[in-house]
Amino acid sequence: MVSEALGRVTSCRLCPRECRADRAKGELGYCRMPMEPYAARAALHHWEEPCISGTKGSGAVFFSGCTLRCVYCQNQKIAEGTFGERVSEERLSEIFLELEEQGAHNLNLVTAGHFLPSVIEALRRAKARGLHIPVVYNTGGYEKVSSIRGLEGLVDIWLPDYKYESRYLAGRYSHAPDYPVQVKKAVEEMVRQAGAPVFDAAGLLQRGVIVRHLVLPGCVSDSKDVLEVLHDAWGDRIWVSILNQYTPLPHVRAYPELSRRVTGEEYEEVVDYALFLGMRQVYIQQGDCAKERFIPAFDGQGIKKETKTPPDAGI
Repeated sequence: MVSEALGRVTSCRLCPRECRADRAKGELGYCRMPMEPYAARAALHHWEEPCISGTKGSGAVFFSGCTLRCVYCQNQKIAEGTFGERVSEERLSEIFLELEEQGAHNLNLVTAGHFLPSVIEALRRAKARGLHIPVVYNTGGYEKVSSIRGLEGLVDIWLPDYKYESRYLAGRYSHAPDYPVQVKKAVEEMVRQAGAPVFDAAGLLQRGVIVRHLVLPGCVSDSKDVLEVLHDAWGDRIWVSILNQYTPLPHVRAYPELSRRVTGEEYEEVVDYALFLGMRQVYIQQGDCAKERFIPAFDGQGIKKETKTPPDAGI
């Protein structure tokens, strides 16, 4: 499967864009990345759902670049591919093991799909060396089923976004009008692989699917449509996380309708609709989560291997 994926990188078709860039020769894809992985941060992360972050944190590796172009992106600094360190497959496998050694409840791969061949190889190396914590695949949801299948047996927890049901909104805000079609097919494959959610005695998710939906200002109707799809298609085979953390950053000036936060009334209306549908496996954010302080510092932490200074020999 890895060799097949590598073949797709020479004329890249890893994501639904199918831009066919020859990334193996350094040509940048739509994701703005060459073939070699780039990452901006690898550290314990405490701002995921409680069953992911737990008490010790999730071992999050934030990859650079993205196959979407969300105009409101909270991680724009790395999504645009302008920040990050190149990482070899061997170093990536070491990072996975280092996060486990730091006490991470799980390994959290954030926006890794455009580096899939190297990620697959690094996971296999790390597992061969003893990695045993659950692996989380954290994605914007714009994935190809064939790529998701390449991760079968390697990923335990799927954490996709389901951003829109409206083709218009998907085109306007993420430049991907086919997003609703692609994300539904991708989530179906994730559910097939994961099966029913499994939690340990401490309430930490060990296997399963959590679908995230970020409520956007003025888009309550589309949020309701998303919830209907999730409920009708997968019911209690998934958990759903309804997010109110949208934060208007300076780069949304060209979209004045996104220049404000989601109101309490808007968020409450979406949550009430989930309950009306009969959804019970739902995470709801409490209080004011729309703060820039919840955006991680993409400072390269944990990416480069630290060199330990030998103890003073007294010379």
